[in-house]
Amino acid sequence: MRAGRNEGRTASMHACIDLGSNSFHLLIGEWESGRIKIIERLSEKVQLGESVGSSGRISDAAFERGIACLRRFRLLMKQYPLQKYWALGTNTFRIASNANELIEAAKPLGINISIISGVQEAVLIYAGVISALPLSDRHRLVIDIGGGSTEIIVGRAHDRLLTESLAVGTVAWRDRFFQSPGADEDELLQRMAAGKQAAKEVFQVIAPGIGRAGWEESYASSGTVKMLAYICQAHGYGEKRIALQALEELRRTMAAAIAAGQPLPGLKERRRDLLLPGWCVMSALMECYAVESIEFSATALREGMLDFMVRNEKTLKAMEQSELPAVNYAKR
Repeated sequence: MRAGRNEGRTASMHACIDLGSNSFHLLIGEWESGRIKIIERLSEKVQLGESVGSSGRISDAAFERGIACLRRFRLLMKQYPLQKYWALGTNTFRIASNANELIEAAKPLGINISIISGVQEAVLIYAGVISALPLSDRHRLVIDIGGGSTEIIVGRAHDRLLTESLAVGTVAWRDRFFQSPGADEDELLQRMAAGKQAAKEVFQVIAPGIGRAGWEESYASSGTVKMLAYICQAHGYGEKRIALQALEELRRTMAAAIAAGQPLPGLKERRRDLLLPGWCVMSALMECYAVESIEFSATALREGMLDFMVRNEKTLKAMEQSELPAVNYAKR
């Protein structure tokens, strides 16, 4: 029984809630003997950012999905002796005109949501990614592709040399380029080309800064990256990596699978609607920044949040002077 999990717990337990434009995530971690032990992970595809790009508002359906998900998160949180929790809203909360209504609706559930800027999000993502890597003086390119924005960081050890957040995301690109039903393979290929070009126009703005900072290693996080990495692996292109060559060679295979409604090796059905927009964003980014191959990072924003909450010395310096919102004390 879940209630039994409280017994004998003496370490410091915290929960972080990442409210993304595509998915909501709950991570419960325990700080013990100088390290974080993950106790629970729960993710739900809420798609809060659905149609926000065109309407400027969170739709009624997405609003209800978000609140229902937060209720489930709260039930799980109550089963643990949490000391603190942190709920952060990202891109959709930044741009939707009715985001404050959702924030107010979450308060009676016992969840106080803070909105973070794109740069603050990037800071936490960088901390989360490097938390799983050895400390190094090599310049690292770190990216996270979300539903409404993409965060891009170049860092060396704890120092961030470039920290950016750009308005390119898989839910936004799906709504913009892939909403019309009934497209055949050739039409989908045309939409993929248009979506990729539109993403490149946004990414190109900071390409000179990426070039000046320079990078020797590259890492990418998020569900979109994980999806593409699994597809590349299933087609024999290596594990936990995305190669630009693989994306190009699989372009027509992906379009054909979507047009025909057929399964694609490595693709989970629940992410099918984000495959082609994800391809557009990832391909555009890799071309713009001359990234031939990038490694998937299983750690990202949520791990950075937990590191900040427990004041983990390994990554805390990377988050200093970032003016991040206050962490909340948990109530049973």
